[in-house]
Amino acid sequence: MVKRMSSFLHEEGNSLAGTSVPPSETDRLRSPTANPVHKIALPSCGHTNFTGHPFRTIEAGSMSRTFAYLRVSTVDQTTDNQLHEIEAAGFAAQPRRIVAETISGSVAAKERKGFARLLDRLEDGDVLVVTKLDRLGRNAMDVASTVADLDRMGVRVHCMALGGVDLTSSTGKLTMGVINAVAEFERDLLIERTQAGLRRARAEGKAIGRPASLTTDERAEVERRLESGETVSALSKAFSTSRQTIMRVRDDRRAQAELA
Repeated sequence: MVKRMSSFLHEEGNSLAGTSVPPSETDRLRSPTANPVHKIALPSCGHTNFTGHPFRTIEAGSMSRTFAYLRVSTVDQTTDNQLHEIEAAGFAAQPRRIVAETISGSVAAKERKGFARLLDRLEDGDVLVVTKLDRLGRNAMDVASTVADLDRMGVRVHCMALGGVDLTSSTGKLTMGVINAVAEFERDLLIERTQAGLRRARAEGKAIGRPASLTTDERAEVERRLESGETVSALSKAFSTSRQTIMRVRDDRRAQAELA
């Protein structure tokens, strides 16, 4: 009986040895070739900005427009060199987005007609390029105000004189802070020198301000003729001076009379 059972198991084992047994589900999932992973190559987009979507990026500046502002002080000057400098730095502005005007640098930026029209055209994401800071204002404070307004509009401002740095970036704001501090320091020094000069002039007995329109004798004559009833207009013509001068003499005379 035992021999027959052993013979049966031996025969069954030989038959199973030639039979292919299907793998279990777990073995199939573990197999590296059962479920191949397909890798997708994404094209490079260069410099990208995060859009808020975890798997989506866009090209930096893909929606931005580049504007160039050029300014000269006299009609004898041209803006060609400024435009060449901007183009050499890699900024390409279409001709319709290049604003050039002839106006003194002492005029505030927002009071310049060309620059004011440019502000109306700028939108969020645009880029404004200038060659020097004085293109953005008449002084450091005006420049800082203009850059701050553009920053609030979402406009990036690049200045070639500062290496093309974006004045609305962290580095640009640091640079503007240093420039403003130096400008304020120079303004304080100018005020101190002016005040020192005025004190010295007063100590030396010098007259401060514009020379008087009327001499002491003329002023006395005006007072006498005012008392006699002559009009301000007649006296201003007689002494070749303005009505305001005669009116100040009249008002001073009345104030002294009230104090007396």
